[in-house]
Amino acid sequence: MNTATASPATSAVINPVIVAPASAHSGTAGTQRLVSIDALRGFDMFWIVGGSGLVSSFLKWILGGMPPWLGYHFDHPAWQGFSAWDLIMPLFLFIVGAAMPFSVGRRLEQGETHESIYLKTLRRVAVLWILGMVVQGNLLQFKWENVRFYSNTLQAIAAGYLIATFALVNLRVRGQVLLTLGLLASYALILALVPVASRPEGVGPYTPQDNLALSVDKTVFGVHQDGTTYTWVLSSLGFGATVLMGVLGGTLLKGTMPGPRKVWVLAGAGAGCLAAGWLLSFVVPIIKHIWTSSMALWAGGWSFLLLAVFYGVIDVLGFKRWSFPFVVIGANAIVAYVLAHVVDFKPISRRLLGGLAEHAGTANAFVLAAGTFGILWFLLWYLYRNRTFVRV
Repeated sequence: MNTATASPATSAVINPVIVAPASAHSGTAGTQRLVSIDALRGFDMFWIVGGSGLVSSFLKWILGGMPPWLGYHFDHPAWQGFSAWDLIMPLFLFIVGAAMPFSVGRRLEQGETHESIYLKTLRRVAVLWILGMVVQGNLLQFKWENVRFYSNTLQAIAAGYLIATFALVNLRVRGQVLLTLGLLASYALILALVPVASRPEGVGPYTPQDNLALSVDKTVFGVHQDGTTYTWVLSSLGFGATVLMGVLGGTLLKGTMPGPRKVWVLAGAGAGCLAAGWLLSFVVPIIKHIWTSSMALWAGGWSFLLLAVFYGVIDVLGFKRWSFPFVVIGANAIVAYVLAHVVDFKPISRRLLGGLAEHAGTANAFVLAAGTFGILWFLLWYLYRNRTFVRV
């Protein structure tokens, strides 16, 4: 990991994805930034780094409580189903893929060898894997029995990024589409047809403690399995498909098609993925915990639609100023993610704003949540203002 600093006199070089140190530009105007990718990444990170608490406390203050139908979307379903909160991680992976045609693609266009690209990819995968173990894998406890080798979003990104890099280096767009479909189909078939101890005839099952993906994780990791019902080894097929869907979206944005038409194609892709995910869910349920193929398609559909909206509003219509708070977060996504997971900003907020919160009445939780999020945001803004961007 390195930190790049540019003087204020130069344009900021903001990494378009936490695993690729290149700027995202449109394919039609060599120097025009696609602010929409930075903003969408920041919008996704906003919810992870404190935005969820900020928005939920505001709604509780204004509405006098959280309506159950709305509260559902601020948490994960216990098992089957899909809430807005379930979209955070898949969208993160999707955005990683959307930036890759600009970063990896640029290196290919400049004649960088495949070996060099693979070496850089492996280095990034290793760094992301270690950071994932630091954030959620108990690495810093220095107790072997507590280490969790594969249990974090950053590691899911690493797995998907590795697969997508291979696709970008070796396959044309048609091949990338076929690989995406192949990953989704193979994972669905494996889950549905490979027998497990409780169901030797195959065909499922899909229960929290009894499914093939969890059985594989427990077999591979033993005591180092993370103890949750989230799965990782077989789910890596789905991670790869999700990143590849983002790659296809980014490839479209990089192309020479007129902007308004790109918006409609992205929206169409989103609608198609939603329809496919819904139909597949009758065979393989939508379950984020094991990243089923129906879930990957459903989340991919919403991700395409969000990319269409952000690209259309920001880069086609030119309404950019509103997105600045998100761009600040997206510019240093790796810093935002790690800090939010290893530093507890809530006590700092209480120390600074506790007195004000006591006088805020029913808005006290919102005041403290605003402080918690605001402290981290201003740290990121300081880095942004000084053109300092941490890259992996």
